[in-house]
Amino acid sequence: MRLTLRTTRLELREPLRISRSVMSARDAVWVRVEHRGHHGFGEVVSSAHLGLSADRAVRCLRELAPKLEQFDEPETALSVLAAGRLLPPGIPAGVAAAVDSALLDLVGTSAGAPVHALLGDIAPRPSAATARTIGITDVEHAAAQARTLTAQGFAVLKIKAGAPDPEEDLNRVAAVRDTAPGARLLLDPNGAWPPALTGELLPRLAALGVEAVEQPTPPGDPDSLARLAERSPLPLIADEDATGYEDALRLAGRVHGVNIKLAKCGGVHQALRICEALAGSGTDVMLGCLTASSLGIAPAVHLVGRARWVDLDGHLLLARDPWQGIGGADGTVRAGPRPGLGVTPTAAAAPVTPAEPNTPRAEGTSA
Repeated sequence: MRLTLRTTRLELREPLRISRSVMSARDAVWVRVEHRGHHGFGEVVSSAHLGLSADRAVRCLRELAPKLEQFDEPETALSVLAAGRLLPPGIPAGVAAAVDSALLDLVGTSAGAPVHALLGDIAPRPSAATARTIGITDVEHAAAQARTLTAQGFAVLKIKAGAPDPEEDLNRVAAVRDTAPGARLLLDPNGAWPPALTGELLPRLAALGVEAVEQPTPPGDPDSLARLAERSPLPLIADEDATGYEDALRLAGRVHGVNIKLAKCGGVHQALRICEALAGSGTDVMLGCLTASSLGIAPAVHLVGRARWVDLDGHLLLARDPWQGIGGADGTVRAGPRPGLGVTPTAAAAPVTPAEPNTPRAEGTSA
């Protein structure tokens, strides 16, 4: 097998403000694994919050390339990866997820089977309504976005919170509720609220019709989040406090949901381990994502049948998505009909001649 890389810049349609930052672009590294005329792709995106730059991702992938090239068959490499013996300790989760994706895509395309079939999902083509994010913005703009999104078909809206004045957050929620009375509402403060404030706001959010709140309290104290969940009038979902498998184990049965992001936990196979650990515990699964292209979002789409909440809109926030095949513009993401991940590059961004591992094509800086 042969691994090649290409870096690119993903620009957002408009800046996205959350409680801890404002983002207008993100760097991405595309991973391509080739074997006997077939190829598979994965994507890793930069994240300041997760401490991963595109440069670091490229360095990790360069170091991993010789190990991948030792395998004669991609199925063997994928089995070794699933058993936890392929990737070195300490490799960034986003890099691990991209390699996992590329191998799944390669094995699927070689076998003529979609990724969900490789994972034992007999559904002909997984699909799910996805949440669509509304950032921290003024009330009028939030209402206008809600009106446009529901007209496009979105039945689930996720509102970012964590403004300096919590009343501003409540007013934004109320405006979205008034504009889109039939939509399901999720709220995400990204850890901006102290526990005492969270306890005061939860009943008011429930009264506004919010369905669930994601990571209201600062990460680092999952026990506090669990105590709030015991008396919360609506479901609380751990995100920043549930990075990977061990975190999910500690929170199983103690919170109402865990947000699984492949770039955070290490890929599809790690996500399946988390789903198995949570099964029967009373803690449901949310499938989330970072802002990424359709290539980066696609692996999670093949898992949507395992989730209560689906928040896979990262590709919809881009000014131009360089990949296609999972839909979402009408409020529903769908596994593509093609083998593997089911995505293809758009003509303008087709990575026909990706750079060699030791000479990545730099098209952007770390975001």
